[in-house]
Amino acid sequence: MKRDYWPTADWQAANPETLKIDSKKLLKLDSIIKSQYSNINGIVVVKNGYIAYERYYNGYGPDDTHHVASVTKSIISALIGIAIDDGSIKNVDQKVLDFFPEYVPNTNDKQKGEITLHHLLTMTAPYSFEDWQEPLDKMCMQADWVKYTLDMLGQKGNIGTFKYSTAGAHLLSAIITHTTGKSAREFANQRLFKSIGIKEIPDYEMKSFGFEDLFGKNVKGWVKDPNGNSTGGWGLTLTPRDMARFGFLYLNDGVWDNKQIISKAWIDQSTYPHSKTQINESIAKYGYLWWLREEDGIFSYSALGDGGNVICCIPEKDLVVAIASEFIINPSDRWTLIKEGIIPAVIE
Repeated sequence: MKRDYWPTADWQAANPETLKIDSKKLLKLDSIIKSQYSNINGIVVVKNGYIAYERYYNGYGPDDTHHVASVTKSIISALIGIAIDDGSIKNVDQKVLDFFPEYVPNTNDKQKGEITLHHLLTMTAPYSFEDWQEPLDKMCMQADWVKYTLDMLGQKGNIGTFKYSTAGAHLLSAIITHTTGKSAREFANQRLFKSIGIKEIPDYEMKSFGFEDLFGKNVKGWVKDPNGNSTGGWGLTLTPRDMARFGFLYLNDGVWDNKQIISKAWIDQSTYPHSKTQINESIAKYGYLWWLREEDGIFSYSALGDGGNVICCIPEKDLVVAIASEFIINPSDRWTLIKEGIIPAVIE
């Protein structure tokens, strides 16, 4: 798709009407967010490459970074793709244990040796915990998170059955470090963020590993484990505009300003339904650390994080919605806001 400009240095805003968006419908968003989505700190709606709508709440502004929680996983997915593109990793069928030759598995656990990158990317690796009941706090108390996760990997359950695991995404971050010699933060700064205009994520010392340092008010830059691996499943901080940049890169098949940052093949694979799980009453489909949805004939893929952090890409509408949120338990569903408040404003 040919673009008039690229938002590398700065986003350009445009009148919604020129972007074929009904501005009256968009204007209703503000009161809906204030009344029903009070933990949203920032929202950016990009149509045809221009900001059509942008608002900030709770004292935040466009330059403030937010902990985007599990949105981090989709960034890790992109980094795995870049590492495959440049040959650091061969392919998604490589066995996970091949990346950790120093690790000695229990001889009884044959299943562990069969688990591949594909299984980590699609959340189809087996673990000893029940689905959606991962004991993440236990991993965070370990001196060696990677060894702890490798020990947990492959126990109980079958390869190929969906089981959401944040620790599994952390293994992917460690694999990036093993294969590129750089932490995921360093690799992202060099190979992804710089190219698309996201400011360098600085390195901060982890003074301790308590809840506030790992998940709460002390989170800054990109959290890392005691051995210096960037957290693979959470812990990255971004501005809403930067979240939108990342979504826009995917919307453009990995191209940014005529340069291929991530191969189109990787983006196609990442947004293809490899696995599925039941959430409440509905079946949710999953790509390579991206959530996929087809509703009312509209296909979208999203990076989703706890508390309602979202990067939602809707290719056929040339639309990206980025939402940064304060973490709360059981936030209002962002998809409802996008489906009822944003998509209907787009004029066919």
